[in-house]
Amino acid sequence: MLVEDIMRRDVITVAPTDSIRLALLKVHQYRIRHIPVVEDGRLVGIISDRDVRDACPSIISAPHDDDDQIMNTAVSAIMRKDVITAHPLDFVEEAALALYDNRIGSLPVVTDGDELIGILTETDILYTLVELMGVHYPSSHIEIEVDDQIGILADVSQIFKEASCSVTSVLVFPGKHLGKKNLVFRVQTINPRHVTDKIEEAGYHIVWPRKLEELS
Repeated sequence: MLVEDIMRRDVITVAPTDSIRLALLKVHQYRIRHIPVVEDGRLVGIISDRDVRDACPSIISAPHDDDDQIMNTAVSAIMRKDVITAHPLDFVEEAALALYDNRIGSLPVVTDGDELIGILTETDILYTLVELMGVHYPSSHIEIEVDDQIGILADVSQIFKEASCSVTSVLVFPGKHLGKKNLVFRVQTINPRHVTDKIEEAGYHIVWPRKLEELS
């Protein structure tokens, strides 16, 4: 899946010459946390709701003569120019890594010419993860510990096929024990017992669902 598949295309922006007051209004009106700063269609900076709040006069302090001057200051004075961006043809997982590594909440999506065409937020990533895993549909979670060897996923998947059990998603991650990995299947059934019985009969260890004696 590519960034262009899940990015938001209706981006709320400001110009470098727009005022902090306007940026604050847009933050509240559209309930957004990040506003790209665009000049002639090209990305030149970004401001966050925190940047705007920090620049605004405090509502608990006495009014000052320069409050209006602060609110009328151009956003270019507070914007961040070293913007971390994504390309529309980047993979979604690479964009997610960029958000995580840099501890940021959004990635403006730009073309090779710095033209802003979208924005990707951590909320978009989370929503996509939920969709990919299929947890928004009635389903069950089956986790299996297997040997870390070539072809093991195909072998286990064959069991689901023979049980006529539809698989919504599959995740693979390192297991807790040396030489092992865990396969996590999301399947379209509320009671997966008929599948888990066949998995155990094939000699695989089921991590979840746990048996009643394991939970006691």
